[in-house]
Amino acid sequence: MSQRPGTPRLLRQLNDRAALELLLSAGPLTRTQLGTRTGLSKVTASQLLARLEERDLVRVVGSRAGGRGPNAALYAVVPESAYVAALDVSAHRVTATIADITGRIVSDVAVDPSTSDDPVALVHTAVMRLVDTAGVPLDKLRACVIGTPGVVDPRTGDIRFSFDLMSWHEGVLEALRADLERSVMIENDVNLAALAEHSEGAASGVSEFVLIWLSAGGGVGMSTMIDGRVHRGRSGGAGEIGYLPVPGAPMPTDVGLSGGYESLRDASSRELPHSFQALVKAGQVVELAARYGIEGTDVTEVVAAASTAGTPGADAFLDAFAERLARGVAAVTVILDPGLVVLGGDVARAGGTKLAERVQAATARIAPNATEVALGSVEGSPVVRGALLHALRHAREEVFSSTV
Repeated sequence: MSQRPGTPRLLRQLNDRAALELLLSAGPLTRTQLGTRTGLSKVTASQLLARLEERDLVRVVGSRAGGRGPNAALYAVVPESAYVAALDVSAHRVTATIADITGRIVSDVAVDPSTSDDPVALVHTAVMRLVDTAGVPLDKLRACVIGTPGVVDPRTGDIRFSFDLMSWHEGVLEALRADLERSVMIENDVNLAALAEHSEGAASGVSEFVLIWLSAGGGVGMSTMIDGRVHRGRSGGAGEIGYLPVPGAPMPTDVGLSGGYESLRDASSRELPHSFQALVKAGQVVELAARYGIEGTDVTEVVAAASTAGTPGADAFLDAFAERLARGVAAVTVILDPGLVVLGGDVARAGGTKLAERVQAATARIAPNATEVALGSVEGSPVVRGALLHALRHAREEVFSSTV
């Protein structure tokens, strides 16, 4: 059999990629250690490191004493060889982070979204502020991932509609890529939070789970992970649990995603009094807390106060809130049977483990499946963290696969 053209180059690419991934996860390493862990000979490992050094992807960062002879050089990935940006864009704030190719965060910035109605101008401002504060050349930025509370078309990666950001619409992705002249991806914010929980949070090592997102500003959302991948649905609308009809109430109507932007705008502005969203949105939860003597106007504050008070009234409120949440959780578990439901978002964090335990108990009373309910454990912003992890995967794929 004749050798396939390009095979030596392909093998070099595979070896280089394996070496770079290993140096990121286990480095710094000596040439001998790299060869042993990759199965490459000393000669091949030396040639590989020389190629990567020439491309400014690895460098010597120290030495390690061995047996007889000179100390062995330690090699590591060059952090500044590439950078990625992660943005969480909501109607109230824009949070952005820049990190080097190793994942080390270099700088964080915040931008007021009210400064511009133009998504391109808003993102441009955030990205330019990031690279300026970090002192990073723009041409070193290889990927930018943006999380928004919108419906993202899984076929095109573009925004179909954003309930809270009306100016974010189809065509924004192409405009952003043209403006920044680099890889830009848009993803639903709750899906990004799920990626973070799956990678390093409460769902670490779990291939199937559901994330229920409880936000003071954005209401309730959901993301489903199946076989280690986010399930987006045909149109990207999987996870709109806020529209779930609650038991014993008339179904909300005319809220489909097929009527164009105007119908979506109308649907998102309606109260939908018989939906799951109406049970657990901020105003309803604040009113519920008041019935049990917990006064306040901010939902995260009243939920946090109840979780720390330890009084009969506070415990009764948490029980009642958990009963409401269990209606949505139970509906999901009897269909998907994920085994694990993670509660995320600022409201869930305010309730803490007390709320999560109550939701698990309440769900068990109305659903036959044994479902664990856990509190999200990703530190900081899970949306930004998920966007950062997504951007790093994409940038590493691009940078590492370009080696020759």
